[in-house]
Amino acid sequence: MSEIQATSAIPVRLRIPDMDCPGCVAKIQRHLDKIDGVEAVHGSPIARTLTVELNPDLVPLRRIEEEVRRLGYVARTLDGDGPEEPPATWRGGHARIAYASAGLFAIGLLLSFAGVDTRVASLPLHDLLVPDLLFVASALVGGWNFFPKGVRAARVLALDMNFLMTVAILGAVLIGEYTEAAAIAFLFAMAELLESYSVDRARASVEALMELAPETAVVIREGTERRVAAGDLMAGDIVVIRPGERVPADGEVVDGATALDQSPITGESMPVDKTVGDPVFAGSINREGAIQVRVGRPSDESTLARIVQLVEEAEAGRTRSERFVERFARWYTPAVTVSAILIVIVPPLFFGEPLTTWILRGLTLLVIACPCALVISTPVAVVSGVTAAARRGVLVKGGIHLEALGDVRVVALDKTGTLTFGHPVVDSVRVVDGVSEEEALARAAAVEARSEHPLARAIREAADARGIRRDFTLTGFASVPGKGARASLDGEEHAVGLPELVPEACASPPADVLADGGTIVGVFRGRRLLAWISLTDRPRALAAEALARLRRSGVERVVMLTGDRPETARSVGLAIGVDEIRSSLLPEDKVDAVRDLERRHGPVAMVGDGVNDAPALAAARVGIAMGAAGSDAALEVADIALMGDDLSGLPYLFELSERARTVIRQNVAAAILVKAVLVVGVPLGVVSLITAVVVGDMGVSLAVTLNALRLGKVTR
Repeated sequence: MSEIQATSAIPVRLRIPDMDCPGCVAKIQRHLDKIDGVEAVHGSPIARTLTVELNPDLVPLRRIEEEVRRLGYVARTLDGDGPEEPPATWRGGHARIAYASAGLFAIGLLLSFAGVDTRVASLPLHDLLVPDLLFVASALVGGWNFFPKGVRAARVLALDMNFLMTVAILGAVLIGEYTEAAAIAFLFAMAELLESYSVDRARASVEALMELAPETAVVIREGTERRVAAGDLMAGDIVVIRPGERVPADGEVVDGATALDQSPITGESMPVDKTVGDPVFAGSINREGAIQVRVGRPSDESTLARIVQLVEEAEAGRTRSERFVERFARWYTPAVTVSAILIVIVPPLFFGEPLTTWILRGLTLLVIACPCALVISTPVAVVSGVTAAARRGVLVKGGIHLEALGDVRVVALDKTGTLTFGHPVVDSVRVVDGVSEEEALARAAAVEARSEHPLARAIREAADARGIRRDFTLTGFASVPGKGARASLDGEEHAVGLPELVPEACASPPADVLADGGTIVGVFRGRRLLAWISLTDRPRALAAEALARLRRSGVERVVMLTGDRPETARSVGLAIGVDEIRSSLLPEDKVDAVRDLERRHGPVAMVGDGVNDAPALAAARVGIAMGAAGSDAALEVADIALMGDDLSGLPYLFELSERARTVIRQNVAAAILVKAVLVVGVPLGVVSLITAVVVGDMGVSLAVTLNALRLGKVTR
């Protein structure tokens, strides 16, 4: 493909309401991939959408729609107003056909039990009685959902479920097994509805996220309040959010104060206080006072919208289990189909067995050859787990990462902002004789008045908290990167920073101050040392508890990686109980540390802020970003994002991963085991056509779906 063709491709999204299983997606992908001008095809059975990257100069959109229709699916282009909703599972056209088939089948059974034996016609293999006529009608009506697709599949030599079921139903009619033919058609139609329902349940989880954002918002324009559609909000608009209302778009508080319930976005259990200048996220609930928010970006670009988009895309990556199932299905269906043909031919031809009996058993094997329940067993669990996590403030960007997390036995965590709050505070002030703590803090805060460094801010906050006044005339402020700051207070030179900032003072922190593990800065007046100020970054309140839960979840080793000095790192590490501390690391050193841990202990999960730790996050088997709400960079760089700063999301994530792996294995094992038992039972004559449909397809589909929905019960 030429460079010009590759760069001129445009994505087009199509709504395909009856594309509700991975098999449907695979069939459409294989067909469209053969068309010149189609660059890539991505389908989502959960969202029932197909994204086609095509070169419009080589293939028009209408050609794509026609090709999809040739396969038996309805395709409609999605417009800018949002996705078109598919019909309700139990009220759509397929459902009405299934109900009609069920009604005819039921009437036929009643007449058969009543002994009605009036002959309507005579067919080559069997007389056609009144109940039989109703059974044939039930089979033909019920099969109308998949007969056209079966014919199209035959044309392209595809052994899909529609072709196999078409052959089974028509074959049963031809050999006079009218009751079985009707039962297959009716039960398979119901099985399709159940499969569609299971997909709808998973899709409903995504829709529940979308519904968190309000449809309308109150905006102030030209001095008056107006209610407009949330989708019409623009960056810079001022919106009014009253108690009980949801935030319509990401933005910043410009007036008022309140407490916001951010749990739908960040998973935080308690409301968060918000005042002027604080960020807010779309979907949050205003619990207290009225506030005004300046919109930072349109609602369709909000953090919530990004979460929904990533959840919908999460099913695109195939897990190991899904790849195994796909490989298994590729040989399973042809193998069982060939076995069905042999069963029909060999016993009657070589052993003189009744032809009708073995044709019926061959048709039963064709029904069992449908891999639908097996194929859906893994995606339903993946989507259920991913959406359950999203509702609790944990964004997993694909089932492949959820599954990979189950292999992780070592967790590496950044210190600042992950294990600690990332906001240093003054821990102690050690003064020199003749100087009070108040005077030392006053002079330090005055020097740092114009600095934006986190340590400077902490010193100012400590002085303000004690009510210390800073009545100095400040001149000549200068920041010395990596060392501190200088300034003149009332004409006298002062400095706040490391000892090397004022080497003439010949000062160094006392050993007991260094042992505390904080960051130590000196306060100097000219060449004289006034005090040592120790600042610490406090560990998060739940850090130790979260790490203990991690170990109970199967994590064998917890390692802290930090650029801080050894004393500070050791102080935090001992407080929260990590197994290993690696300090004084540059970003590239963290990458080396992650690779070293993986060589020594196996797969590593790296937890960091998603931006500064981007190289290490990328190097780890699974990269987890902390506090990612509102940060596009964090959402992009990480495999998994904890939207809030609550560390309880980390052990929850590992517990969910382990549960998801268990559910996936149970689903795959159950689907394969049931199919295997049925395949063995058919030649022995103990498995009927009806049993094959009820147990092998409808029953397993329902069982794996219900099992997958249990993942929603895993709590933080």
